[in-house]
Formats: sequence, C-alpha cells, structure tokens
Amino acid sequence: MTHFGTAGIRGPVGEAVTPELALAVGKAVGEPGRQVVVGRDGRETGPALAAAMEAGLESAGADVSRIGQVPTPTLAFASRGRHGVMITASHNPAADNGIKLLADGVEYDREAERTIEAQIDAPTQASWDEWGRGRTEAVLGAYRNAVDDYVRAQFGETSGPPLEGLSVAIDCGNGVGSLASPQVLERLGADVVGVNATVDGHFPARASKPTAETLTDFSAFLEDGRFDLGLAHDGDADRLVVLDGDGTVVHEDTVLALVARHYTETSDVEDPVVVTTPNASARIDEQVREAGGRVERVRLGALHEGIARVRESADPETAVVFAAEPWKHIHTAFGGWIDGVCSCAVVSALVVEAGSLEALRKPVTERPYRKVSIDCPDDRKESVMEALETTLPASFEDGDVDTNYGVRLEFPDASWLLVRPSGTEPYVRLYAESDDVDGLVADARVVIDQAVEDAN
Repeated sequence: MTHFGTAGIRGPVGEAVTPELALAVGKAVGEPGRQVVVGRDGRETGPALAAAMEAGLESAGADVSRIGQVPTPTLAFASRGRHGVMITASHNPAADNGIKLLADGVEYDREAERTIEAQIDAPTQASWDEWGRGRTEAVLGAYRNAVDDYVRAQFGETSGPPLEGLSVAIDCGNGVGSLASPQVLERLGADVVGVNATVDGHFPARASKPTAETLTDFSAFLEDGRFDLGLAHDGDADRLVVLDGDGTVVHEDTVLALVARHYTETSDVEDPVVVTTPNASARIDEQVREAGGRVERVRLGALHEGIARVRESADPETAVVFAAEPWKHIHTAFGGWIDGVCSCAVVSALVVEAGSLEALRKPVTERPYRKVSIDCPDDRKESVMEALETTLPASFEDGDVDTNYGVRLEFPDASWLLVRPSGTEPYVRLYAESDDVDGLVADARVVIDQAVEDAN
C-alpha cells in the first residue's frame, strides 16, 4: 500500500492515518542511537498520534526529543543534525492528520520515503536493552530568536528595527503559527494585531487552508485601510498568504517573484538560481532574469530535490538563493525547509524597504491566470500526456516546450501554459497565464479534449 503523497503522509484519521500506522512508521524511521525530534500541530488527534510515533521510534532504538505543539518550520529547525517527525495535516480539514519526515532540516526525498514505505509492513524492533529514551525539549524560543536574527542580518537596523513603523494584521487561523509569527513580527518592530491567534484544533474561525474564499472575514477586517499589510497562515504555518491594506489577496506568484528578486539581487554569487515548480508564473522568471539570475523548475512537492540537483551539478559560483512553490517558500540561507514564519518577516521587511506594498509590487507584470481541471480517467492519463507532448507543441509553434514535469509551453510575450496529470484525482490540470488567458485556455482545451477522447 502507498502511504506517502507529495508532502508526506496525510488523510482522514482512522482511515488513512491511524495510531497503528504512526507506530509502524516510527519503527521504520528509528534505529539504535538515532536522535529524532517529534513535534505536532494543534489538531485534536495530534497527542495520540505523537505518542504512537514516539513508542515506535524508541522501540526501534531511537532517542526521542518531544517538542510539543509547534509550527512545522520550528520542527524542521529543531531537526538540524538529527531526524525529525512532524505530526500535521498542514492545510487539510480538522478531521485529518499526517506524518512529515525530515533529516537535518530537509524533508525526506522520494527515495527515502520509499525505503520507509517498504519497512512499514515489516518493521524491526531493537532488543530490550537497546530501546531508546524520551525527553522533553523546548525549541520554540530558539527558533523565534533565529528568525529574528536572520531578518536583522538580511535587512539591517541602522535606524531602528527592520519593521519599525509597519502596521500588520495576521490571521493565524487557529493554527500553530499563533505561537511564532506575531511574536517575531513584534520583536522586529512591527505594530501587530493577531486575528484567530489562539490554537484550536477544530479550526473554528475558518478552514485551515487560507484562500480568498476562506479569508473573507479577514479581508473585511482589513478593508478600511488601517493596516499596511495583511498576512495569513495555514494550520501548521508553512504556507503564507499576503493581503494588501484593502484586504485583497496578492497573487501567490507575485509574492514569490518579489522574494525571489530580493534574494537574487542581494546574492554575492555569479550564478544565482531560484528553484520553483512547473505551475509557477513566468513573472518569476522575468523578475529573476532582470535581477541577474536564472530559474530552475522541479516537480510539485520536491523543492528540496531541486535544490540538491542544482547543488550537485553546480560550480562554486552557482548557488540556490531561494526555492519556492506558490504559498510555500524555502529561505536557503536560513534553512532547507519551507518556512511561512520566516516568509512573514521577510515579506514585511521588503514592504518597509520599498515604502509600501504597492511600491514593492510595481515592477511585477501581473497577467490574468487560470487553472482548469479537465476530466481524465486515471487509466488514460499516461497515454494522454504522451500524446500532448507532441500535439500541444504542434498546435502552438511559437512556444518553447519543456516536458520534464508535464507539458509546459512558454511564449515570446511571457505568457505560458502547463498541462499535468493530477496525482490524486481523475483530471489533467491546465494552468495558463496570458493577457488573453481565455483565448489561450480555449485553444489548449481543444487539443487536450481531443487527446482524452483519442485515449478512450
């Protein structure tokens, strides 16, 4: 049975995720002498699943440090130099939970997950005198300090704290971001108002996933213009959504492009690289290119693999200065993990540096964007995608084609489209960005629908 998806194990508790599974994963991850740190988000099922995980780890010989209820970036920070397990379902509904595995601050890659998968059904157990021990460890304070120090080093504080004079409202969505982001922003000098900033595993205020639809109350709270900036997290604070002072959600690719430009411009290497995913906008390429860098793409959910690939093939003058997919950012100079708390602080500092969010956004060309799901049975996906590798480029002759992660076409006017199969649902996904996005989608649909029909 396959348990791991694009971001660890995740699903309904009692069905996809059970204490028995947590115990088995713990036994598979643990080994005599291994140091493992275990954390959890605010979900009601977290304590029991964490206890099962700890029992599995210790029975396999690992020593466990329990850090309790923390954001996922805090667990990643704590896993440097050892292994880490986060019990979280990230932005999923309250009834779900999950397991995310890390080593030295980086998520397990696909090969490491497959190794664990193979061991789940036949876990090993250490002899009675090799069982590991557990202890409680406090990490949250050190993590907050580290983010604070990092942002001050990035942006300086010659005339005061980096965020002095900035007014920010942050909607933590009753998630564990409540324990870190408001506190970090205040320490950096911002005037902060927390919204839904108490941890509650039922997520009573709104759905855990922050979107324009779930943030309507927060948008209304912002719309009178009292704040310079609005920020919002998901349940475990690895995602960040940015809103302007009127309560309008800023497109996630615009946020990505702005942060990517900052890291490219401030890099001291000759060949700065930004790693992103195939569904990310060409506006990112434009901003990075203008700042003197280049973009490399990797499959969804595998930013860490993209970082490793660039580092393995690079010369000393090449460095990954930033890695991100929409909503989720890795600040590589700070750590190898997705970190929404650090993103809160960095984006806020960029707004202060530019003078306003409007001024910060001005260099970015924001073209209309569409995402469409097209019915495609799972058993046709492979043949459909194989056909589209030929028929899409033939239908759009002026497009540069990339078939590494689906079929992506980029056009001379910086518009683009991507078609890729869904990994979880009977669809192929079409992403498109263009000044005439409706026309581009309509033309692409003709080719895609024909491929699905031909595969019947």
